[in-house]
Amino acid sequence: MLSCTKSTWPPRLVTVPGLHGSEGAHWQTWLERQFARSLRVEQADWDAPDLALWAKSLRDLLARERGPFVLAAHSFGCLATAHALQQASYANDVVGVLFVAPASPEKFGFAGTFDARRLGVPSILIGSETDPWMPLAGSRDLAQRFGSAFVNLGDAGHINTAAGFGPWPRAKYFIDTLVHCAAPLRFREDAFEAAQHAFV
Repeated sequence: MLSCTKSTWPPRLVTVPGLHGSEGAHWQTWLERQFARSLRVEQADWDAPDLALWAKSLRDLLARERGPFVLAAHSFGCLATAHALQQASYANDVVGVLFVAPASPEKFGFAGTFDARRLGVPSILIGSETDPWMPLAGSRDLAQRFGSAFVNLGDAGHINTAAGFGPWPRAKYFIDTLVHCAAPLRFREDAFEAAQHAFV
């Protein structure tokens, strides 16, 4: 049986806000309070989106802190997160990603070239039928390119504070789902390693 003291489970929540950051009433801020030891990616300038720099901020945080991690990204933060995950392998550190209302890469062409490719981690992408930053078809296409499960939230705007998304229990449900799906694999690996050490 595995020792709880040796386990690094559950993963730490890392939020990745979009343009202008996420204020105190935002669902990302609420979500951080639902999980112990949660972290937020900080940017040098929240008003100057830069794909490479914002992705580096996430990679630096993941390298600095102890994982595993589950990520919750919003808007331009979704693009920065995907870009970061495509630049390096986080197979053992990032167990899942929640992409919420990703911004259209075309709207942020000035912020750096974005290439939507399949990610090496399980993910859920939440789109909206009335999002001014990304048409629903664009969200669905992005989900397909990432290899993400896709959820249509309906008439939900940009899924931010202005659209009424402060406390948002479904966000916690999606994060919990990613963690629960990752747990059997993680503990199977831990059990295998423990068995190997027992015979050394």
